[in-house]
Amino acid sequence: MPEPLSTHRTGAVLRLRLERPELHNAFDAGLIALLTDALAAAAADAQVRVVVLEGAGASFSAGADLNWMRGMAAASEAANREDALALARLMRTLDELPKPTIARVHGAAFGGGVGLVACCDIAIGVPEAKFGLTESRLGLLPAVISPYVVAAIGPRQARRWFATAEVFDAAQALRIGLLHEVVPADALDAAVERQLSLLLKAGPLAAAAAKSLVRGVLATGDRDALDAANATLIAKLRVSPEGQEGLSAFLDKRPPHWTA
Repeated sequence: MPEPLSTHRTGAVLRLRLERPELHNAFDAGLIALLTDALAAAAADAQVRVVVLEGAGASFSAGADLNWMRGMAAASEAANREDALALARLMRTLDELPKPTIARVHGAAFGGGVGLVACCDIAIGVPEAKFGLTESRLGLLPAVISPYVVAAIGPRQARRWFATAEVFDAAQALRIGLLHEVVPADALDAAVERQLSLLLKAGPLAAAAAKSLVRGVLATGDRDALDAANATLIAKLRVSPEGQEGLSAFLDKRPPHWTA
């Protein structure tokens, strides 16, 4: 049986591909563990600067594997809690990964698949892609992925889509903020490559710190503390080797060394 997750690194770019096309890349406990471990390894690998998340076959990810869900329905509440915590660890690992991430959404994303898209820093899809937070049809809710989906689309939109379980298209996903860009299928790889090119021109430490900066701004209610933290961050970056190189390269009108 083929592995449900493949990894491929080209230079500084790591591609993680969900490899369960016959199940529309639905995930079970095994795939959740594999993807979590792969992301943790990417976080610790200094050679990896960007991660692309994609799916094999017709879909990006259909969310939870129905057979897996059927088995969990027969398990205890405690077992279900541990199972849900494993999914929560995956989403948090992806959301807080200290490397920029791109979701390449070539097909449908439902349930937890929407969570994966929402956790990525950049999400690019095709017009044919469909999306749905369909848990309420099963008497459930997208609870574990909700922090990331709400952060992506906002509370007002989330209240609608969580309650109705309505399926929506890529144009709607773009309007509500789940996708950053929608391009024709034959232009999807070029659009991803453009973002990769931009990210690889940025300072590695700066790009890695971008999401933690945004998270800190949103979480801090004390403006004085926020100003102090941001001043400390920019001072640290300015005197760091990367900051010094970036400023010198700009003034010398040459590319910084990390673009080599």
